[in-house]
Parts: sequence; C-alpha cells; structure tokens
Amino acid sequence: MRAALTRYRVIAWIVGVVLIMLVVIGMPLKYGFDEPIVVETVGQAHGFLYMLYLVATFDLSRRVDWPLKRMILVMLAGTVPFLSFWAERRVSTLVLAEHAEPAPQPVAG
Repeated sequence: MRAALTRYRVIAWIVGVVLIMLVVIGMPLKYGFDEPIVVETVGQAHGFLYMLYLVATFDLSRRVDWPLKRMILVMLAGTVPFLSFWAERRVSTLVLAEHAEPAPQPVAG
C-alpha cells in the first residue's frame, strides 16, 4: 500500500506541475503570441503523464478499497490546475490515517 501511495504522490505532483506549465506558459504563448510549440510538446507530455496518473490512482484505490465515487473524483483532480496538489495532500492524509498500524502495547510486568 505504501508503494502505491508513493507512486500516486509522485505522479500527482508531476502532473500538477506539467499542467501548470501548460496553462501558465503554454496557453498565453499560443493564444497571445501565436507560438504553439509549448502547448504542442507539453500538452502531449501532460496527456501521457495523466494516463500514468489514472493508472496510479486506480492502483491505489483498489489497494485501499475506495468507493468508485472517490476514485473518480481523485482522477478528475489531475485535470484542474493546482487541484492535484490539494488532492495529493488530502489523499495522503486520508490513506495514512485509515491504514496506520496500531502502536504496540507495552507489556506490563
């Protein structure tokens, strides 16, 4: 479960950064200065990385037994700038809290 969470966290950050690059740098260049090169390259990279994000989210959701609605909402978080960062933090907190190992009980003696 921890490996799936780590994979999810890494790809969520990568997808978030690439999406912000696309929206903040690529779109103004394309529509303001008629330079589509950033959108063409970063857009394709984001599409590929988003597919990896979907796979990582699906893998994590099956390992921690999420309901379908939660899995879909987390998957959609990769399509909105900055939302993947918030979702990553929320998912990490939730998964770690739900699957924390209980502390060992001291032996009285």
